[in-house]
Amino acid sequence: MSRDFIDERLLGALHLSALTKHGFEHDPLAEHVAFQVGTLDSLMKGRFDGDISIGEVLKHGNLGIGTIQHLGGELIIVDGEAFVGRADGSLDSVAHQTKTPFAVVCQFAPTAIMEVENIGFLDLCAAMNHEVIANSPMLAFRIDGLFHDVVLRSVPEQSPPYPLLSTVVDYQTSWTLDGVEGTVVGFRFPDQSAGVEVPGFHMHFIAADRSTGGHVASLTLRKGSVSLDGGSELHVELPKGVNLGTPGVADRAAIRHIEGG
Repeated sequence: MSRDFIDERLLGALHLSALTKHGFEHDPLAEHVAFQVGTLDSLMKGRFDGDISIGEVLKHGNLGIGTIQHLGGELIIVDGEAFVGRADGSLDSVAHQTKTPFAVVCQFAPTAIMEVENIGFLDLCAAMNHEVIANSPMLAFRIDGLFHDVVLRSVPEQSPPYPLLSTVVDYQTSWTLDGVEGTVVGFRFPDQSAGVEVPGFHMHFIAADRSTGGHVASLTLRKGSVSLDGGSELHVELPKGVNLGTPGVADRAAIRHIEGG
């Protein structure tokens, strides 16, 4: 099946391939590969309209995060289903025809599992880093368990003319959950990918009863399992007018601001 590669680069050990919409649609599903729509840089600049549907994204993976059309909330893909965490704390299923300006997914196939207890956010990230699979600059993860002090946030849907993402997050809402069972899904990408992706850890939470979900700012895992899937390939669909720029050249202070770090 044909692919339309616009560019191919090596970011440290991360192989980054850029594709047209047609190329993305025909890019074959593969394990240990991340498939992405849009770039972090374009989202930061206020490009909140997408050209790829959630249905098409789900053909490329069963676990993922991102947002939906008009920056309408925090996208959570788990077990092949797509949900969006809204700014009011509610959670909705996402229709397959809904488009997305930014999402990253993978066909999750964990090769390492850790059982952990009573671990905070930073120590949890450190533990996952310690278990990084050899030659895997990219890490996809899923954490199932009982959580405390879960600080979530989401943003309200936007209307054109769109503001910068940094302006939107100044008006984000946040809330805290305690004693909640659920799942965290996310990715860790190398610093050299900044601008194309969020460097470091980026994770979203969904409650087991599907009552709420959002972007994770902080949490404590009281007891649960951490499943890890490493990889070295990121395939990025670039909408018209969006390019890769120079991966690694990004305003990290602005990224920390939008990520809440």
